[in-house]
Amino acid sequence: MVLQNFGSWWKGLASQLGKRQAKEERPLKRSRLQVKSDLYALAQVLQWLEDEIYSLLPRDRWWQYQTALAEGFTNAVRHAHHDLPPTTEIEIEVTVFPSYVEIKIWDYGPPFDLEAKLKSRYENPNGNPLDEGGRGLIFMHQLTNELLYTRIGDNRNCLIMRKNFR
Repeated sequence: MVLQNFGSWWKGLASQLGKRQAKEERPLKRSRLQVKSDLYALAQVLQWLEDEIYSLLPRDRWWQYQTALAEGFTNAVRHAHHDLPPTTEIEIEVTVFPSYVEIKIWDYGPPFDLEAKLKSRYENPNGNPLDEGGRGLIFMHQLTNELLYTRIGDNRNCLIMRKNFR
């Protein structure tokens, strides 16, 4: 029994290490943007994304990167920053690697349990149709290969979205 558990543990560890190694590719391009916590800034955010990385991405998936970023940004404005002044900044970083794109969005909202919210939405997909809460998370989850939300040391949260080219 101990040997079986060790084998499962080792396979899991090896798999995780393989994923980390794949994620340690050298970036082709990295760009950052800071904007005020205002939904009207979404046009600026999407234009920045296009200006910075459009030429590096597969055309058939461009809309997926745009949609994931738009959902992440609007969630930060509407939910994370809803009690904060509109001058509160949201920082965005996009990094293009040889095989994937990583988008990070930092906000100053309270901690949020992404996994619990996603689980709740998937378990009750036919909830109140007027309740829009969580739909953007579902879109981001389905459009990306990895979706993480973590609290970092400077009282901010970071949404991390990774989307493979293939």
